[in-house]
Amino acid sequence: MSVALRALIAQSIPTTLVGFAQGGALIAETMLVGRLGTEALAAYALVLPFALLMNMMSTGAMGGGVSAAIARALGAGRQAEAAALIRHALVIGAGMGLVFALLIELFGRALFFAIGARDNVLELAVLYASVLFVGVPLLWVLATLASVLRGAGVMDLPARVVIAAWLAEPPLAALLMFGAGPWPGLGLVGLPIACCVVFAAGSALLLRAVRAGACGFVPRLRGSLQRALFARILSVGAVASLMAVLAVLTTIAVTALIASFGPAAIAAWGIAARLEFLMVPLSFGIGATLTQQVGRHVGAGQWHEARRLAWRGGALVCATCAAIGIAAALRPDPWIGLFTDDPAVFEVARLALRIIAPAYAGLGLGMALYFASQGAARMRWPFAAALARVACAAGAGALAAGPLGWGLTGIFGCVAAGLVAYGTLVACGVRSAVWRG
Repeated sequence: MSVALRALIAQSIPTTLVGFAQGGALIAETMLVGRLGTEALAAYALVLPFALLMNMMSTGAMGGGVSAAIARALGAGRQAEAAALIRHALVIGAGMGLVFALLIELFGRALFFAIGARDNVLELAVLYASVLFVGVPLLWVLATLASVLRGAGVMDLPARVVIAAWLAEPPLAALLMFGAGPWPGLGLVGLPIACCVVFAAGSALLLRAVRAGACGFVPRLRGSLQRALFARILSVGAVASLMAVLAVLTTIAVTALIASFGPAAIAAWGIAARLEFLMVPLSFGIGATLTQQVGRHVGAGQWHEARRLAWRGGALVCATCAAIGIAAALRPDPWIGLFTDDPAVFEVARLALRIIAPAYAGLGLGMALYFASQGAARMRWPFAAALARVACAAGAGALAAGPLGWGLTGIFGCVAAGLVAYGTLVACGVRSAVWRG
């Protein structure tokens, strides 16, 4: 193993641990909701894509734009610019969080109805989402501050705070959902309340650290706002956020196709998709480090080193995701059994994992190189890859479920094809003809 690869892995460990903590919390959430029954699990599965969209946009998309902008500024020796970028990043993060909170409060019911929620499942989904999105602005601030620190090369501090938040969330959620002693439980609504509490606590801790100079310099939180500095972040973050929206729209479209097969199929898809979404925080562990290191190299004009580092990280994540996917495809039952004992749910989830999980290698490669592309500010190929994934999973999936009559097997096959197409096209963009000054 080369020295550069060992250094990449060492610097990625804190953020990778964040991914495992978040993944563990997401698994625990699903297990807790599963205790409330199939209807609650189906409602949770319907809200899940939107909750994950907030995580993806705030942390990996717009957060990647923040990290990349600060890393490139520091790589070029422009520390004053990096200090001013923090102010602009917080304006973007808080503003985006408020916009999404307002949208879900106003249009949540119509949205969940449109993707197949009915009766009690619809009511549970609306209740869960309404409470959860009250805390979404806090999630955006937390993710923005963590991205600021990562862009400055500070990996340990944001990792410790975010890990603590994810570790605290499941037991707090269990207490609020099911009660203790004479205190009654709140049911499903206890879960989003727990999320709001940990988001608020984490944001306060990171804001205090950043203001105290944890980045290696004191931020400029007061002053005028400059269009050029917003552009530094949004040139990457806006495109990456649109890609996150496309990814979640793909999941929503597939969920809508599966909804016609009944609540058990929706619940099964939620269980299977949960494993796929665990690939995202796993990829983010290496990917966040790639964003920062590639950004530093690009800021210093070292494009060859940036490309070489990107491919090393991509190969590592691809191999890891491939191993997990193959294991899940060969033995899906232990994973499914964590969440349900319903035979109907088991049958559909088993089918989904056997078809989709081997394609996680493509997802892992694409995600790692996508984060590296953020650092290089080269987002055209990753965006084309996101469009290809939508076309395969949602477009071809609709044909498979409808005119072709291939049912769930056809839908899951199209989802797998979308993952392979995504990884392939992102990889095509990491070459000297694209990555150059």
